[in-house]
Amino acid sequence: MVAIWFLAVGIAMAGEDKAALVLKQHAEQIQPLEKTLNQAWWDANVSGKDEDFKKKEIAQNAYDAKLSDPVFFRSVKEAKEALSGSKDALVRRQIDLLFLQALEKQVPTELLNKMTAKANAIEQSFNVFRAKIGDKELTDSQVKKALKESLDSSERKAAWEASKQVGVVVEQDLRELIALRNQAAKHLGFANFHALQLHLSEQKPGEVLQLFDELDKSTRKPFLALKAQIDRKLAAKMKIDVKALRPWHYHDPFFQDAPSVFEVDLDSEYSKLDVVALCRSFYEGIGLGIDAVLAKSDLYEKKGKSPHAFCTDIDRKGDVRVLANIVPNEQWMSTMLHELGHAVYSSRNIPETLPYLVRSEAHILTTEGVAMLFQKFSKSASWLGSMGVKVADAAAFSRAGKQLQRAELLVFSRWAQVMFRFEKSLYENPGQDLNRLWWSLVEKYQGLSIPEGRNAPDYASKVHIVVAPAYYHNYLMGQLFASQVHHTIAREVLKQSPEKAEYTGNPKVGEFFRAKIFAPGKTLPWNELTRFATGQPLNSKAFAADLAP
Repeated sequence: MVAIWFLAVGIAMAGEDKAALVLKQHAEQIQPLEKTLNQAWWDANVSGKDEDFKKKEIAQNAYDAKLSDPVFFRSVKEAKEALSGSKDALVRRQIDLLFLQALEKQVPTELLNKMTAKANAIEQSFNVFRAKIGDKELTDSQVKKALKESLDSSERKAAWEASKQVGVVVEQDLRELIALRNQAAKHLGFANFHALQLHLSEQKPGEVLQLFDELDKSTRKPFLALKAQIDRKLAAKMKIDVKALRPWHYHDPFFQDAPSVFEVDLDSEYSKLDVVALCRSFYEGIGLGIDAVLAKSDLYEKKGKSPHAFCTDIDRKGDVRVLANIVPNEQWMSTMLHELGHAVYSSRNIPETLPYLVRSEAHILTTEGVAMLFQKFSKSASWLGSMGVKVADAAAFSRAGKQLQRAELLVFSRWAQVMFRFEKSLYENPGQDLNRLWWSLVEKYQGLSIPEGRNAPDYASKVHIVVAPAYYHNYLMGQLFASQVHHTIAREVLKQSPEKAEYTGNPKVGEFFRAKIFAPGKTLPWNELTRFATGQPLNSKAFAADLAP
């Protein structure tokens, strides 16, 4: 009734009145559906059960149906146009965001439901998949342990190939999903789904591509020099020639993390530590307590559960949770600092006074940046010392940690190039040989060659292509944001050099995050928030400084 009445009298209404009606309708009809969807998404990923994934699909369809309602969208569009000259920036921002949110859903209901069903089925396949070597089933952590610790190349190869088996399982469904996504994008007037996603996230494809081209040029030489060093160390450890190195020798199934080839095995320090207790103590010490988050989280491995890690805000009223699969090692210390970084940049700390539509992070890249900033501490001996942990050889740990931190920035930056350019090309030309495209990019940006005789859908084994499409470029942009924010905190809050800046036990750090990053919520676009928080637009200066040897 609200929408029908609104259209009948819309011409005579002021822009603010039109917006008020739209926002009232959103609060009453769409917000409850979004909460139900978030809870269903959480349940499905924790249990992996068919019935929970079915509930998730039903919830997604109900949510999509409301946002795709053409009458409601017309109301939003008219309110947006009527507010063009309004001085109420907060109302304008809410309507602009709602317009983008609803725009994506303005495709036939049957098509929306098909996309949801297909993505849901693929996601469930990922969650229940476990790599197999012969009759032995391996968890994700066991695969990575084999890739990291085995001194037998044949064992590494078997583990790596087993981790890619999920690509074969989901390939056909993924290709069908890609076609559906492109169909939806073209229905909305966009060249392809990748272009649509960047538009919806308030990014310009040309500017993102230019940034990635610049980062490619600035990181290529130092990466190749680093990789040559890594290759020598890996070959020496495996007692093989450098030319015999293959993708399974690089510790991570995708070479997205730097191999642990430096002086000290960082895992040995964490094997006897309580990862959750360290996180609790650290965040409490900077005034961003996480007890309420941990109380609702699901943190350890179990059958059927998603093998990955994520943080989700269920209701934008403080119900924030982390899903993880913790084992006591450096990677999971880093991962938990990361996910809990997302948790503190949420409705736990974004002011309750902000309206629902802007009571969230400014952008994907800003929340990734905050999370990446915090995760770096896992490689710092001084950070462990400040947390009361006595490191056996602090100097060696510190050297190795700094080397690994720089290596990870470089390695990840090259991996992000692969993902960004693969997805861009994937949606531009989905009919091409995707296996060949994938390995051509891996070779160009990561320096790895396809194993002899291999022709498998290895690209399809990367879950982000399904659950977070056209998202990955935000990780690298988030790294720039993380460096820029850290340098600002070091300079303006701690009065220290970025290399020595220590957050532990300093509530002023938490105050900075609350005031300069969390408080605006989504009232500011990502580029304006970056300038507000750091005094400069997003740039690579601080990131380049962090890459210095």
